[in-house]
Amino acid sequence: MVVDCIRRLCHCCCPRSASSAEPEIAMDVGGENGITHRTVEVNGIKMHVAEKGEGPVVLLFHGFPELWYTWRNQIHGLAARGFRAIAPDLRGYGDSEAPPEAADYTIFHIVGDLVALIDTLGSDQVFVVGHDWGAIIAWNLCMFRPEKVKALVNLSVAFAPRNPARKPVEYLRSLYGDDYYVCRFQEPGVIEAEFARLGTTLVLKKFLTYRTPGPLFIPREGWGSPNDQIPLPPWLSEEDIKYYASKFEKTGFTGALNYYRSLDTNWELTAPWTGAQIKVPTKFIVGDLDLTYHIPGIQDFINKGGLKKYVPNLDEVVVMKGVGHFINEEKPNEITEHISSFFKKF
Repeated sequence: MVVDCIRRLCHCCCPRSASSAEPEIAMDVGGENGITHRTVEVNGIKMHVAEKGEGPVVLLFHGFPELWYTWRNQIHGLAARGFRAIAPDLRGYGDSEAPPEAADYTIFHIVGDLVALIDTLGSDQVFVVGHDWGAIIAWNLCMFRPEKVKALVNLSVAFAPRNPARKPVEYLRSLYGDDYYVCRFQEPGVIEAEFARLGTTLVLKKFLTYRTPGPLFIPREGWGSPNDQIPLPPWLSEEDIKYYASKFEKTGFTGALNYYRSLDTNWELTAPWTGAQIKVPTKFIVGDLDLTYHIPGIQDFINKGGLKKYVPNLDEVVVMKGVGHFINEEKPNEITEHISSFFKKF
């Protein structure tokens, strides 16, 4: 299995992808005029991508529970600034294929998908932006295949050096207990049943509006009632929720949850990269209300040299005041400008 996983990172798995794209179709999703959508075959799956613009390629990797759609504002903004912005639905999400088994969601599978996607684009190198799980994936892409990435902007989730002494789920359980959301996601079928009880729309509202600068817990006795009313912030509309829900209703949540269920497997597979550095030029942005910015020790790690030690070409850290986890949606114009201004240096 490990050999198969490593092959997914190699260029040899990708040549058939270049000619496999279905014709582009202009769409108007949620008022997003001018974004085109197509499906490409990468690494043994069909992947949906949304794109707009001409110029240097910027790949945008979403997190949980998101889609290409989380980047809709950046796609328009970057296209207007002279970039070709491309946002895939990652494996397991949206209109991309969703293999059912957690074993198909290791970091080698996911990065392998994206290496294959890059090889379909006709560019030796691309710019990369990641948020949440997309940031984790981007860090790993830059660690495994740095020659593919010209520069990186990562949002919310800082690089986490591999700790050879402790598996990640065990560590999170020791910090927060069994009701911590990552721990609750581990047992197949259990959290899916809770999400089904609440309904897809409510589950998405609960996640996307979470703004507490601290850990997220999903109690075993139930994560509220199906009748809970969740007010939306100004940056998130009922139309947005409707689009997200339409896709998660189709795919379910299992593919997305399998990323979390692969955390300990990833820890095992990446043992050869213990102590490795990320040597791609990087900018890191986080909101000061982001739950990830309040993990014990993380602020000192980010701001007092720890992150720079592992990311020696870290150009800048931006901590945005009064901003939560879904930073690219909450502050779309500011994030687009940060991305554009950094990439234009190259």
